[in-house]
Amino acid sequence: MSATLLAFPGLSAAGLLGGEQLLHATPRLGIDWIPLVRRGLPAASLDALVRQTRIARTDLAEALAIPERTLARRKREGQLSPEESAKLVRLARTVERAEEVFEDAAAALAWLRQDNAALGGVTPLSLLDTDLGADAVLDTLGRIEHGVFA
Repeated sequence: MSATLLAFPGLSAAGLLGGEQLLHATPRLGIDWIPLVRRGLPAASLDALVRQTRIARTDLAEALAIPERTLARRKREGQLSPEESAKLVRLARTVERAEEVFEDAAAALAWLRQDNAALGGVTPLSLLDTDLGADAVLDTLGRIEHGVFA
């Protein structure tokens, strides 16, 4: 499968996770996500993210630090746990931010998948399994946006 995002300029994290149709809400700010995460996102949000970003399920499971078998079980159950939901939202918000910085969906996902010297030589996607890693990725995106070598 192609490693490019579908061409939806300005796609939001909420859109990546299925939008109003799946989330039954339109979160825009970080605080808007809190009740959704606490309740647990619908498992269909995983499919929406995979469909729109074309991130392979194996790569998604690794980026979220959630075993593929657990993701398959959640799909059958229909609901993610709050912790799993938080990880998925973190990933979607990071994809959204990368797209804002690069102003191109394909370039954003390519950047997330490439080894990055500013991030210790690993891919940004591989760091999204922790808050600290995600912070480092977002910091690097901020430096790129402001023209600071990253």
